[in-house]
Amino acid sequence: HTKTNPDLLVELKGRDINLSLDSAKYTSTAKQLRGYLLGGYCKSARWGLMTNANHIQLFRKHGKVVHPATPCWPTNLDNIDEIVSRIKKKIENPLRALIVAVYNNKGGVGKTTTTVNLAAVLTLLNKKVLVVDFDPNQQDLTSSLGIPLSNGKVYEALKNRDIDFSEVVVPYKLTDKRTQKSVQFDVIPADKMLAYEVDEVKLRQDLKPSALFKGLDKLRSQYDYILIDSPPNWRIFSQRALYAADAILVPTKHNNLFSLENAAMAIQKFIPETQELKGDGTPIALPVFFNGEKTTHAQVRSAHEAIHSIIKSAKKQGCDLTACFYPKSVKSRQDLHIFEVPAYANIANAAFSRIPAVYRDKTAREYYKNLAKEYFVQ
Repeated sequence: HTKTNPDLLVELKGRDINLSLDSAKYTSTAKQLRGYLLGGYCKSARWGLMTNANHIQLFRKHGKVVHPATPCWPTNLDNIDEIVSRIKKKIENPLRALIVAVYNNKGGVGKTTTTVNLAAVLTLLNKKVLVVDFDPNQQDLTSSLGIPLSNGKVYEALKNRDIDFSEVVVPYKLTDKRTQKSVQFDVIPADKMLAYEVDEVKLRQDLKPSALFKGLDKLRSQYDYILIDSPPNWRIFSQRALYAADAILVPTKHNNLFSLENAAMAIQKFIPETQELKGDGTPIALPVFFNGEKTTHAQVRSAHEAIHSIIKSAKKQGCDLTACFYPKSVKSRQDLHIFEVPAYANIANAAFSRIPAVYRDKTAREYYKNLAKEYFVQ
């Protein structure tokens, strides 16, 4: 009646419209539904459903992120009751946390800095946050917060489903000496036993593809966001991190061609591989952003030329990466803006104090607040 503040939006198509996964109409209808869910009159919406009576799929909205909550199911008289029951169960038991893996196959793009400061600023926005250091070889996130490494507890929790995953969580708490106000987010630290275990065959036996996913799933009800700091490669830990995630945030450098090419590789190859293995349409790729480098007009122009080349090459292989690099071009083909976290010395220097930059510096706080609002907080 009010046409505002719905909980669920339904996009109903005719049977003649093909909504099978990977069809052109599926892609355009999913984009249409996402646009509705993010509309000004739909801030309260949590779910989107699209169907043509031959196929049906449920989408979940968490802040600004819209991702599949179920596979795109073909429907018939034999399975429709079961499918409706599963959709009903999803809607009646919504997951609280959005799980985000911060990933690029290229190192040195600021994944750890992004993870730590995004967690810190989301906490300032009154969100309950858990961060996961899933790069046991570098251990940078754990070290940057001055937290002790796990000595086998995380490894055991990932191997053994009977271990309560909350046992491996430690708090990171900071109290303002002037106001005595405290801020806190929780951390699953890097496990040094995972770093010592060099036999990847044994690791793959111990850590099934869903190991981290199932562990974090037990904690979803306690948090608004779970952020995973992933290694810069495509091996066991990054594969498990992406499998656990609903969405992938991809930092890049405008002046590093390899960071752009590796971002494209992740979106074009690694994420679809994970979606196929997982079977529910997640994780989705969020648009890339430029992270922490001083820009010049000439450098940005060169970056855009490289991106146009990457997009053109991907299209020849049947993959359109335009929205992943230029999300605003969906509404205006001329808008090639890419979100940017500017260079700022105090962000990098904050690691020496074991305190996230956003807790120490107003400018850094504004940068990451803008990042949170651009991608996550509606």
